[in-house]
Amino acid sequence: MKYVKLGHSGLEVSKICLGCMSFGESGMGTHAWTLNEETSRQFMKKSLDAGINFFDTANVYSLGTSEEFVGRALRDFALRDEVVVATKVHGTMRKGRNAAGLSRKAIMTEVDHSLRRLGMDYIDLYQIHRFDPTTPIEETMEALHDVVKAGKARYIGASSMWAWQFSKAQYVAEQNGWTKFISMQNHYNLLNREEEREMMPLCVDQGVGVIPWSPLARGRLTRDWDNTTSRSETDEFGKGLYKPEDQVIVERVAEVALELGAPRAQVALAWVLSKSFVTSPIVGATKEAHIDDAVAACDIQLSAGHLARLEEPYTPHGSVGFL
Repeated sequence: MKYVKLGHSGLEVSKICLGCMSFGESGMGTHAWTLNEETSRQFMKKSLDAGINFFDTANVYSLGTSEEFVGRALRDFALRDEVVVATKVHGTMRKGRNAAGLSRKAIMTEVDHSLRRLGMDYIDLYQIHRFDPTTPIEETMEALHDVVKAGKARYIGASSMWAWQFSKAQYVAEQNGWTKFISMQNHYNLLNREEEREMMPLCVDQGVGVIPWSPLARGRLTRDWDNTTSRSETDEFGKGLYKPEDQVIVERVAEVALELGAPRAQVALAWVLSKSFVTSPIVGATKEAHIDDAVAACDIQLSAGHLARLEEPYTPHGSVGFL
């Protein structure tokens, strides 16, 4: 496994981040296809054995049970000082007032809940899951700064928003001497490359690490277009991300994979890894082979010809996943 610095920070992470949204009690939250704790532990152990030290979860994943699974597995299988644990705040965790968003009250409440569920003294990377237009950005950034200064988080990151929103947050932090974001977790893969227009250049200019979610387009890039899985049939959020016209790109991935004698997942992920602005794509796993493919993709070097062929069918898309 290769390791890199996350943006301009000194934080060292593996080139693959294990996404932990697939871990959690299936009866909680919105994802019925999640893996139980026993199976999740096997995946965590396999990832650690492969050299992965970067794990991404969120408070809303299976209503906190993902954080619980991740925390218990890491306590049993890893040294805390060697792993990088990322979680998020923004989504609704309960009924009632101040149960979501990025107000000072919500952030201070939810960071403590996440620490309790993880069973940890600190979070390595505390991320805002989305932008909160109902809370002044000054309030959010100062609260995040105070979380870091209190020792509850080492670094902060952001996820899926407009580039102008991210730029404004960074500016506000810099002007006030507050902690700035070191990472952007955004939607990026062969089927949706809209982030190349503004967000990726901004991150490069500002020294922000990029850790894309859904680098395999929720599995779309790993199988024939008409094939479905138990996850794809019940993933209401994912159903709105990709369109029928994307099928030609899926077919192009299959062609290149056949020529290289490699699985489609490895080819599609190798394309993401070929982008110099990408630090560490977040790869989810519901089968052990998914981890094997992610690790193997780090060693695939696509030729200029293959890269051009994979990119050629792309047409402009609307921004999705955070509106």
